[in-house]
Amino acid sequence: MTVPWRALPLCVLSALALSAQGLQGWASRLERRGVQVSAGLWDAATGKVLERHHEDLALVPASTTKAISTYALLKTLKPDFTLETEVWGDLKDGVVQGDLIFKGGGDPLLTSERVWLLAQALRKLGVQRVTGSIRLDQSAFDDQREPQGWENTSLNTLPPVLPLSVNFNRDGEGHLVADPERLSRETLHRILEESGITFEGKPGSGTPRNLLVWSSPPLRALILDINKWSNNFMIEMLVRNFGAGSWPRGVRRIQEFYRTTFGLGPEVIRITDGSGLSKENRLSARTLAIVLRGAYHDFEVGPEYVSSLKIIGGEPWKLKVKDANLTRRVRVKTGHLDGVTSLCGYLQTLDGQVRVFAILLNGPAGDDDVWEQVSRWAN
Repeated sequence: MTVPWRALPLCVLSALALSAQGLQGWASRLERRGVQVSAGLWDAATGKVLERHHEDLALVPASTTKAISTYALLKTLKPDFTLETEVWGDLKDGVVQGDLIFKGGGDPLLTSERVWLLAQALRKLGVQRVTGSIRLDQSAFDDQREPQGWENTSLNTLPPVLPLSVNFNRDGEGHLVADPERLSRETLHRILEESGITFEGKPGSGTPRNLLVWSSPPLRALILDINKWSNNFMIEMLVRNFGAGSWPRGVRRIQEFYRTTFGLGPEVIRITDGSGLSKENRLSARTLAIVLRGAYHDFEVGPEYVSSLKIIGGEPWKLKVKDANLTRRVRVKTGHLDGVTSLCGYLQTLDGQVRVFAILLNGPAGDDDVWEQVSRWAN
């Protein structure tokens, strides 16, 4: 039986109209506006390409770079991996002789709440008084404060990345602080004193020993925060740790992972950071899709990876796209920089098929342009 077109729902009519013009028509319209396009849709089960447009064109990916870096970290370090902050001091009869030393290990989620828990652990060890002050040991990382390629990026996105960092090196209003080490010392001092540990601030030294090892949340939880909130600071902390304190070494280790595991050399995984803030990064839609599909079929860490992506229409992220029919059918990593709009992830079609997709737009484009194509693919 033929259904009159007037009887079809508006969303179905819109989907049919978009389907008629196809990916090539969508991409051509963008290119006439001066936008470079790399895009494609693949079947998640077989890897068969369903639609593509310049899928091998390497463009600036923005935060979809995190889809690359977080999978490499999960697969290499494993989901239960933690980072350790060490507390050292010369403790005798409840008194630390000299300074209480905090040795940073790259914990990217050392927030005030977790510092309070650390203080309670010190209290359980019997720490009541410190004759000296708080001292920070930042020796786990080298002196490089930001990676290559951040020179032309908004300064408000560039928190200093130190192995002992509290509250993402931002103040209570969320602004970057000029002296992150002072922020860390003052936050530690305040919370420890509120917990009943007093400081005398006198000069002097003892023979410090390791009093406490404080572990971060497991990597699976850190990756979830990174990808859902697109947290630049957290991923760069992890990349530096991955490189034993060196950004270039951490990036090279990510690239080596993809060379040996996927056969994707550094000429394809062209990144200088883990967050995507650098405009020197270059990835193609096909490269992103290869990684996404590999992660989807990875029984060991794939579930943690896929669940770390933002769910369109899922709490606590309100649906921002116009097509409400996409609710809970799309899992994505978004990317935005000046002149860059990108999106990659997974979608489920109306008949239940899972697809892998990636869209990279460089030029005068926006979210509406991306979601127009995703809506067509999904509907």
